[in-house]
Amino acid sequence: MVDASDFPILSRTVNGKRLVYLDNAATTQKPQVVIDAMNRYYTNSNANVHRAVHTLAGEATDGYEACRTSLKAWFNADRVVMTSGTTEAINLVAHGWGRANLAEGDAVVLTEMEHHSDIVPWQMLSKERGVELRYVPVLEDMTLDMEAYEASLHGAKLVCVVHTSNVLGVRNPVERIIEQAHASGARVLLDAAQGAPHTRIDVSELDVDFLAVSAHKMLGPTGIGCLTVSEAAFDEMAPFMGGGDMIDQVTIEGSTYQDNEHKFEAGTPRIAEAIGWKAAMDYLEKVDLDAEHHRLLEIARWTAAALRDLGCTVYGRHGDLDSAVVSFLHPALHAEDMAHLLDAQGYAVRTGHHCAQPLLHRLGISSTVRASFYLYNTMEEAEGFVKALEHVLDRFGGSS
Repeated sequence: MVDASDFPILSRTVNGKRLVYLDNAATTQKPQVVIDAMNRYYTNSNANVHRAVHTLAGEATDGYEACRTSLKAWFNADRVVMTSGTTEAINLVAHGWGRANLAEGDAVVLTEMEHHSDIVPWQMLSKERGVELRYVPVLEDMTLDMEAYEASLHGAKLVCVVHTSNVLGVRNPVERIIEQAHASGARVLLDAAQGAPHTRIDVSELDVDFLAVSAHKMLGPTGIGCLTVSEAAFDEMAPFMGGGDMIDQVTIEGSTYQDNEHKFEAGTPRIAEAIGWKAAMDYLEKVDLDAEHHRLLEIARWTAAALRDLGCTVYGRHGDLDSAVVSFLHPALHAEDMAHLLDAQGYAVRTGHHCAQPLLHRLGISSTVRASFYLYNTMEEAEGFVKALEHVLDRFGGSS
């Protein structure tokens, strides 16, 4: 595991207790090297990127583009478009690829497991263009109905699927999903916001057309993410935002556009955030993510079993490829009340529908409490969390 002292926020107290941060599926904490990298940019190199020859602009441009270079290497990607995060990346596919390639009667395949960010843009496009949306159900074992998925592919132009569920931690069989989609002639968009922080994803090996990622889920800053795009899919996209770096020539008669990723990066980019993300990836390069995945999964499995012993219902299976997310409810105490009482003891967890209302509707619930573990979390913290919850239930709900 990483050294928790690398993360300055983890040394603080909350409500008089040492902070134990278990809300990593929402956002991860930042190591000092990320904070320092962003501060250095603002202190020493603050300038706008591209189209200038002075020293500061050169340093800013080099820092910004170094992030793209690192992302291409990290994901083994042909093209990397910088975005504000996974949500914008998915919207870029909906507007930049969807509007250019989808017409009335065309079908897009989604799943009941998707984050709202991978549902709402397609609903908007469906309303605008008459595109048919097909939803793959979630089974009782909290996995996708792969027979229904295969049946949904007939005539589909695009498949959108979450790599790893932010509610269940379930890692979907994306290799099979991509292979079957391509065999039927559909392109594939993978929402990897939850998957990318826990494993190296090789988009060329997967042969996935689009992959959407957020920096803040993997130790980087908020406000930046990316979309990896295959060369074939890139050639099918059209820009949907105009101005700034995306142009080649502009006249009163019309405009021409860049032929690289800048075509989809209108306006001033997120320079400091890109520099911070590069520092985060450099930090992650020194981490054995496979070993950490197994360590954290064991913590999640132990936590899930302990919560069941306390009378909680746990949503998720914690299979070998799943992430360290534990969503749960207790019949005697409302989720939000439980989170408040845990916060009073220093434990930060998430409650609510986790921007996945269709999935929770499928599960017959409206919210969960979610504890999610990352590189700086320990088994001792999990044990303390369970003891804190047991104390809460003894005092306010009664343990079962």
